[in-house]
Amino acid sequence: MFIIKPNRGKIKLMDDRELLVLVELGGYPNFVPLYQRMGYRVEMVNSVRKAQTWLKKHSPSVVVAEFYADPQFRDRLSNLESLLATLQRYDIEAKVIVFIDSKYLENLQKVKTRYSVHAVLTFPIDEKNLQAALEAVEGASDAGGD
Repeated sequence: MFIIKPNRGKIKLMDDRELLVLVELGGYPNFVPLYQRMGYRVEMVNSVRKAQTWLKKHSPSVVVAEFYADPQFRDRLSNLESLLATLQRYDIEAKVIVFIDSKYLENLQKVKTRYSVHAVLTFPIDEKNLQAALEAVEGASDAGGD
């Protein structure tokens, strides 16, 4: 199914490209209009469990998620490891874009030794940087992956 979506004078075709957004903490602008302008059908959830449930039936091209660490996490370093493991389990080749507070960058480096992350954007999130990360996803898809 193709839906024509306007994109600042350009026409984007929105086919089955889905983008999953995981917003657990928030506190930054709503980027859904950007995702839609770039041709994605957007699903927004507010917990890793809801994301995991959604992933059982969908294979998004992109996953955008916040990263945070909590010393009370006993068996993991962050909130994202369960989500990233789910992507692996279902063999979903989504590009993951992470929103992160710079104080957690060291924790993310440890997670990245086991899971693939396409782009990391530190708070405050700049829309132009996010758009560039999404355009890089499109470039990687056009080139047959990265």
